[in-house]
Amino acid sequence: MLGEKLVEESEGRISVVGGGSLQILNLTEEDAGIYSCLADNGNETIEAQAELTVQVPPQFLKKPANIHAHESRDIIFECEVTGSPPPTVKWVKNGDAVIPSDYFKIMKEHNLQVLGLVKSDEGFYQCLAENDAGNIQASAQLIILDHAPGTSGSGGPAPSAPRDVMASLVSTRFIKLTWRVPAETHGDNITYSVYYGMEGTSRERIQNTSRPGELQVTIQNLMPDTKYVFRVVAHNRNGPGESSTPLKVATQPEVQVPGPAPNLQAVAASPTAITISWEVPLTGNGEIQTYKLYYMEKGMDSEQDIDVSGLSYTMTGLKKYAEYSFRVVAYNKHGPGVSTEDVVVHTLSDVPSAPPQNLTLEVQNSKSVMVRWQPPPPGTHNGEIIGYKIRYRKGVRKSEAAETTGGTQLFQLIDGLERGTEYTFRVSAITVNGTGPATEWASAETFESDLDETRVPDIPSSLHVRPLVNSIVVSWTPPESQDIVVRGYTIGYGIGSPHAQTIKVDYKQRYYSIENLDPSSHYVITLKAFNNVGEGIPVYESAVTRPQSDPIDPDVDLYELFHAPYTPVPDPTPMLPPVGVQASVLSHDTIKVTWADNSLPKNQKITDARYYTVRWKTNIPANTKFKTANTTNLSHMVTGLKPNTLYEFSVMVTKGRRSSTWSMTAHGTTFETIPSSSPKDVTVVSKEGRPRTIIVNWQPPSEANGKITGYIIYYSTEVNAEVHDWVIEPVVGNRLTHQIQELTLDTTYYFKIQARNSKGMGPMSEAVHFRTPKAESSDKMANDQASGGPVKPGGGPPAPDHGFGSPVGKSGVTGGGENHILVIVIIISVGAFTIIVVMVGAFLCTRRTTSHQKKKRAACKSTNGSHKYKGNSKDLKPPDLWIHHERLELKPMDKSPSPTR
Repeated sequence: MLGEKLVEESEGRISVVGGGSLQILNLTEEDAGIYSCLADNGNETIEAQAELTVQVPPQFLKKPANIHAHESRDIIFECEVTGSPPPTVKWVKNGDAVIPSDYFKIMKEHNLQVLGLVKSDEGFYQCLAENDAGNIQASAQLIILDHAPGTSGSGGPAPSAPRDVMASLVSTRFIKLTWRVPAETHGDNITYSVYYGMEGTSRERIQNTSRPGELQVTIQNLMPDTKYVFRVVAHNRNGPGESSTPLKVATQPEVQVPGPAPNLQAVAASPTAITISWEVPLTGNGEIQTYKLYYMEKGMDSEQDIDVSGLSYTMTGLKKYAEYSFRVVAYNKHGPGVSTEDVVVHTLSDVPSAPPQNLTLEVQNSKSVMVRWQPPPPGTHNGEIIGYKIRYRKGVRKSEAAETTGGTQLFQLIDGLERGTEYTFRVSAITVNGTGPATEWASAETFESDLDETRVPDIPSSLHVRPLVNSIVVSWTPPESQDIVVRGYTIGYGIGSPHAQTIKVDYKQRYYSIENLDPSSHYVITLKAFNNVGEGIPVYESAVTRPQSDPIDPDVDLYELFHAPYTPVPDPTPMLPPVGVQASVLSHDTIKVTWADNSLPKNQKITDARYYTVRWKTNIPANTKFKTANTTNLSHMVTGLKPNTLYEFSVMVTKGRRSSTWSMTAHGTTFETIPSSSPKDVTVVSKEGRPRTIIVNWQPPSEANGKITGYIIYYSTEVNAEVHDWVIEPVVGNRLTHQIQELTLDTTYYFKIQARNSKGMGPMSEAVHFRTPKAESSDKMANDQASGGPVKPGGGPPAPDHGFGSPVGKSGVTGGGENHILVIVIIISVGAFTIIVVMVGAFLCTRRTTSHQKKKRAACKSTNGSHKYKGNSKDLKPPDLWIHHERLELKPMDKSPSPTR
């Protein structure tokens, strides 16, 4: 065999010689591969393998061609070769080996790319291919063309230099440039060329805008943390114009952790070993301290890891023909780097390590026996089962006969046997590596005479029913004629008609409990025996279920119910619950639940009408309800589960009216898968005092499907730009906020976020836009506004009100000034009042009669003397003005004093 394909002899080229040797003439490359020689004597199968390697000299599929190009352009010399083993390719320029650099690169394994042509690149280039079978070479010439001066029909002027060239987006490996049209275009349909190169080098590359009038371009494939010089030239129909002032821009540095290890390969070395190899990361960012190799067997729910110092490792002690996934993470002094993608590989196959399961024998007639079985237990196949071998013998004789099935067939009819004879059988599984262990011998005796299956069975000899509240117990006896084959029985039932529901049971069964019926309802029941020819004559019965208020003991012995000696009596004790429940995780949404039933025979063959109920739930949220499913097998595949979620499973068995309690629980956590939803609640705000810095906030995705290990923020000035044109900001861990600095003022940016777990990247969020402030003066405005705010306690005086009646433009007015004004007002008021009182007194004195002259004179003298005294008293200070006012006010009202007292 060549691989999995059988080698067929052909005339004159491939033939079997010498009793088993394979001879191949006129070898071709298609003859290479692994050849297997299988030998089988009926009892054992052995195999040997050998690998044929065919060497083919190198041959050109495409040779390099001559190229004519202008300076600053990029060119590619193509060279495609084939051969076995794959040839190595080298490039030579004018006899000297071409050393790969930033401007000379090997593309697609064999092609040579030269970036930013200069005059010294001109010459002859050779492609040399070599392997163990031979070598070949081909050459081509590169000619650098001189730039012809711009010409036009009118000989008009060329454009002036583009204005305001700036870098609006700066990433680690690309820069987006924008500019304004020249002050003088001298025409329409202006196109632009961007010349750029590393600072300090004379080699420039060129990139043109994609359409006339476009004022931006994105320069890709730059080196991180490197300074570049850019200039822009406008073109009209008269030719290129003036160059803009050179703009120096440095790309951002990359994260300091290592990149992914390239060329990760995993090869099965044996049925229990796999060799994994990789190469040093292209971006190591310093010395690699160690590598961590992660691996996981398919079906398991957690990864394991091992530290490796070199670039390869052989993993031993693995399961045979099991699927494993591997990935590698490089570590430097800054920590773990970027993980590789998973590689998946199977260990090599081997012979099965366990026999098939559940071997059963069914005597068909006097000369044949049907043999049935199940595959060996999972994990013991050790390869793909390609067939089964059935060995059988008469009685305990040593001589055996054998038959082999193909593919996944799980039954075989063994015929040509003797009548009334006991035979023993056993079955073994076969892989490409050979035959595995066989089952224990199982025996069966052929019939003395053949039963008739040329007609349908007779009517069952009896049918008994016993109604309960929600069920009816049915029992029966087989047809009286035992010469006709009965394969099983069909039970029909329904309210008023037996055709509403149909149930089929095994030919060995003699009773059945019809459940979930309505109380106080009239049911018609029919029973028919059937075989491969068809169904026999039915027998009918009817019964009325009991009312809800009149239940009967469900544990009443069926023998007492029917008084029929031929009716089997089910055991009223509860069924034993299933044991050994296991939950095997198969994928991110599927878990296989298996169990054993101690109430079954040792071979775990189900021959009655029992069924199993599987229930499962997750504890998140806590009030989650159980989901259930019924099956008649000893396993069930639960699908549609949530990724990275812990589920608990339990099983119960039901047989007729009897059910077991729930089994012990088994637990399984589904595998992780990539996030199926994007981060939510993405917001962008400006950082206070720093208009060029923004803060991005978000919340984790609703469906993370695993532990979030990081996020990637994408931002761009164009919402519809290609993904590779967006600037990337990685966020390590489960942080939910990130700052982005050095943005361009007065520019609208768009932001998207993507979550990452161990399985990969989820979908991007919807774009959120944010416009940066117009100018740095926003800081000054903020300070001005702060100075005009409320004054804190202990600060300077508040600003004057300048309202109606408030002094404007005066300072130094305090509380003392207000008191001086009040005193002046009082003095003026008192003076005016005194003058009025004196004048009134003088008027009264002139109007006195003559008879009162003496009294008037005395009063006038007394009054004048008093005033004179006060006016001439230099030593006595005047009293308070308010007191003085009272004295002036009261004296004219007093009576004149008598001359004598």
